[in-house]
Amino acid sequence: MGGFELIVGIVPVLVVVIFVFATSVRILREYERAVIFRFGRRANAVFNPGGDGSGPGLILLIPLVDKLVKVSLRTVTMDVPPQDVITRDNVSVKVNAVIFFRVLDATKAVISVEDYLYATSQMAQTTLRSVLGQQELDDLLASRDKINAELTRIIDQHTSPWGVKVATVEVKNVDLPQDMQRAMSKQAEAERERRAKVINAEGEFQAAAKLAEAAEVLSRFPIAVQLRYLQTMREVASERNTTTFFPLPLDLFAPLLRAFSAAEPPRS
Repeated sequence: MGGFELIVGIVPVLVVVIFVFATSVRILREYERAVIFRFGRRANAVFNPGGDGSGPGLILLIPLVDKLVKVSLRTVTMDVPPQDVITRDNVSVKVNAVIFFRVLDATKAVISVEDYLYATSQMAQTTLRSVLGQQELDDLLASRDKINAELTRIIDQHTSPWGVKVATVEVKNVDLPQDMQRAMSKQAEAERERRAKVINAEGEFQAAAKLAEAAEVLSRFPIAVQLRYLQTMREVASERNTTTFFPLPLDLFAPLLRAFSAAEPPRS
């Protein structure tokens, strides 16, 4: 009976020791910090050789007195759900984004806000609708870097009191209505046609200018016209066709035209 009584006496002691060890010893990783509440007030751990009382490393707590809340300091990647936004030029679009942030002050992240993850998500959604609603559609599609910087600045300004640092906010996708996509496609097509017409007109202008210069040179040197005729005949003959032509200078017909004009009776 002595051995049985000894076992019965040791078991409760072991249970108490295990309970005390389980509730008083915590090991935090390098990227974790702890906020400890002692009788409801913020306090440091009893023993923490690896930090300032909140981790990382080994932390000893007072059983049934201290309550520990762990906070991760790693960067969090959070998707901002798609938001229905009406731009300044009254175009309805659906926009989603991604936000990168991390906790700098674990105490503020636990004490200053109930749930910093949920609060940051809600702040990102409201800011996304507010900022994009002040932009025109063309700016939303073209000035993406500027909008991302503005979103990052505003959200970080609101989350700083919570001990949360927003690294960057990126607008991922802008979904346009089908009617707007067709209108933009027509606009792009019309712009391409306009550029093609302008380029064609510039080519015609340059060609006309060169022809005018060539005509001026030929008018100063009439023999060059005859040489051009011969060169054209040579080009036609090299193509092995049956067409033969003989160029006649128009100056030969000028006296005949004048004679016909003089002989023609005047009209009453």
